[in-house]
Amino acid sequence: MGFARLILVVIFALSAASARADAFTTSAEFAVLQDYETGAVLYAKNAGEPMPPVSLTKLLTAEIIFRELKGGRLKLDDTFEVSETAWRQGGAPARGAAMFLSVHSRVSVDDLLRGLLIQSGNDAAMTLAEGIAGSEDAFADRMNKRATELGMTHSQFANSRGKADPEQSTTAADMAILAAHIVRDYPEYFHYFSDKEFTWNKIRQLNRNPALAFADLGVDGLKAGDVRDGGYALIATAVQNGQRLILVLNGLKDASARLEETRKLLDYGFHSFDRRTIFEAGAPVGWASVFGGASGSTPLVSAKPVVLFVPRGDTGKITARVIYTGPLPAPVAADKDVGHLKIWRGDMLAVDALLKTGEAVALGGLTSRAFDATIELAGEAVRGALRRHGFMK
Repeated sequence: MGFARLILVVIFALSAASARADAFTTSAEFAVLQDYETGAVLYAKNAGEPMPPVSLTKLLTAEIIFRELKGGRLKLDDTFEVSETAWRQGGAPARGAAMFLSVHSRVSVDDLLRGLLIQSGNDAAMTLAEGIAGSEDAFADRMNKRATELGMTHSQFANSRGKADPEQSTTAADMAILAAHIVRDYPEYFHYFSDKEFTWNKIRQLNRNPALAFADLGVDGLKAGDVRDGGYALIATAVQNGQRLILVLNGLKDASARLEETRKLLDYGFHSFDRRTIFEAGAPVGWASVFGGASGSTPLVSAKPVVLFVPRGDTGKITARVIYTGPLPAPVAADKDVGHLKIWRGDMLAVDALLKTGEAVALGGLTSRAFDATIELAGEAVRGALRRHGFMK
């Protein structure tokens, strides 16, 4: 039989008052503010729209190097030669951001990472790319493969440094995925993002991320981008009272606006929300029907708590959807990724939780197979959870 895409939609108002959009806004053209632990989105503006990655591209360059280091395929004291191409197009002759590498010199991976992430050196990015892949074009192929593996499905990269290119594009949502991954998977290398300065070739270079000055907000990384034709950009992460936020901004008119919006958004994120745990880890979110199985359904669960952050005093609409492709053909393995629970606050996707099968279902007999086409997805678990949290009367 053909398998249909089944969608359960649950819509409730937070109160009897008419729904309204969040009053909070930003002058950034693109923005995402996200809770790191749960992945819940606190604020978004054009988060899925294409934007130039500018110098934020160097985060993916760094991720690939970190992965090579962690896998033992590269060492911090390994050295790469600075090619004439990297020197001419990314170094001092190019008059852009550079760590001022000397042509044909050999430089350690450790120093190149400092030049890449503290000084935002284009020459460092190109030298790393050529050292790993042989050429910057070949490295871009690796970047695109890695982006796909990380779930950055709306990104395309053409170079290691963020040079403007019509084939290079990303989204704020994709860059938030990358930033959270780096924070989570590479704590041993995270210091490169927060080191305040770096001296190379007798030139003292200060970290080009201005948000590091916001010690009162708990900012401890990641990176800024300063390209006038692409807009001023920033990816920052900050911690207050045990909560870490990820912030992506792009399309700001100047450096002062970038700083102002960074402070405003982080302050909003840390002080304006109530946290609601909608489902505990492992609790049934819904049930997927199974075709031809010993059981007619299997629970859908999330491996971690499903958390929704609600602005205090918000009267907007909450929409929840359980989405999966089914019925699932038996046999069904446990812990198999099969769907998503998506929750919107107004028009903004606030939660996108991966759902797994909670139980295995063995292949059934002929009789049970004959009746399965009539089973539909039930939604009482979602309705009950929202009712308990005051989203339904």
